[in-house]
Amino acid sequence: MALYSAAAAVLDGLERGQGGLKSLVYNSGFPHVRQLYALVSETLRYAPVLEKLLDGAALLQAEKKLPPQLAKVLVYDLLFGKGLKCGGRWKALARRHRARLEAELARLKVRHKVSRNEDLLAPEQASPAASQVPRYVRVNTLKTCVDDVIDFFKRQGYSYLGKAASLEELRALSGKKFLLDPHLPELLVFPPQTDLHDNLLYTSGHIILQDKASCLPAFLLSPTAGSHVIDACAAPGNKTSHLAAILRNKGQIFAFDVDPKRVATMNTLLARAGVTGCQLAQQDFLAVDPGDPKYSRVTHILLDPSCSGSGMVTRGPGEEVAPSAERLQALAGFQRRVLGHALSFPALRRLVYSTCSLHREENEDVVQAVLQERGSAFRLVTAFPSWPCRGLAAFPGAESCLRASPAETLTQGFFVAVLERCEEGADAPSSLPVAAEEKPQPREETEPGAAPRKRKRKKQRVKE
Repeated sequence: MALYSAAAAVLDGLERGQGGLKSLVYNSGFPHVRQLYALVSETLRYAPVLEKLLDGAALLQAEKKLPPQLAKVLVYDLLFGKGLKCGGRWKALARRHRARLEAELARLKVRHKVSRNEDLLAPEQASPAASQVPRYVRVNTLKTCVDDVIDFFKRQGYSYLGKAASLEELRALSGKKFLLDPHLPELLVFPPQTDLHDNLLYTSGHIILQDKASCLPAFLLSPTAGSHVIDACAAPGNKTSHLAAILRNKGQIFAFDVDPKRVATMNTLLARAGVTGCQLAQQDFLAVDPGDPKYSRVTHILLDPSCSGSGMVTRGPGEEVAPSAERLQALAGFQRRVLGHALSFPALRRLVYSTCSLHREENEDVVQAVLQERGSAFRLVTAFPSWPCRGLAAFPGAESCLRASPAETLTQGFFVAVLERCEEGADAPSSLPVAAEEKPQPREETEPGAAPRKRKRKKQRVKE
């Protein structure tokens, strides 16, 4: 299904009450779910403005076969988005009316006495946080290396400014400039509105469009090559592909998700990323038997369970921003159960628990409750000591956890806790910081926090 048709179908489903934004996007069958999610979210955010433009330009009267939801998507991308980079006959149709639509937009700005498109939005619709978060690009080291990707973008006319020394440098990015992230060695940073969904590096799986905060769980889990790893709630698969890159496709990943359509989408993503050695199962992780011999060598688990999603800065108007106390209680109960279940795998040595939630109930409170249940079996690790945003002071040692936010870290809102099994005679919880500030267990021939060395040319080379 084409992007614009898929977006119109999601909008239609929302209007009919067939589900929430996230579920409709994931169930759409469209292969690039993040691209679809972003387009639908922004179309919803501009919906009142789009309706005025459609009425003023009389577009639906002139094009009687054009469905209203599709018209909104097309006009959004034409006037406020990327300028209709795809769309076939629908693109040609919308462009025929471009002059009339642009004139109507100009009149609307004059009436509201504003000069910027975003100033047409009501205060509750404006999203300054989303406009501040850069476009993060993770280099997929299963297919290429950082140096080659930098060279590719330079040949496309981008200016590489080197490794960033501060978040202020990331804030100042504009135009066709990009940086190497100051914390994660395989992460490139572009200005916020950079769209790379049609770029050859993305469509071929050489780069992954993934928020920086979402890269933290696999980065901090840091399994060594050859390890057996579980990704407990895996879809859509970006973290799974990150784990595979860290493992260099050596070892075994067991990935679980209960939703069949999400699993199908994930299968496509992993294939494009060149992931091997991953057993993907449509299964509830809570139903997985820790005593099964298949999992007897699992030493690392990445657990990113369902949550309120309150940290997502691209949330759409149809989504629940402030979940009820009952909803939070139900989510936290599930999160405690799934974390306790993950800690019951007999060979487990290290676990990362993460959410894209801002709520203490889903984060520090869950970790505290499960650690109390487990007694002295596991402890929190003070991972990434240089990270500026720490856990809330909910219990002694909670500062070992990490938090992320648009204001403090220029990322989506996120929470990460790293747990390790206590060995006999080990020190008190949270007293064992990760050895390398930038990387828990550096891989071979890579200095902590440094870009990976350039690989031999046996890696696939993408030609323009």
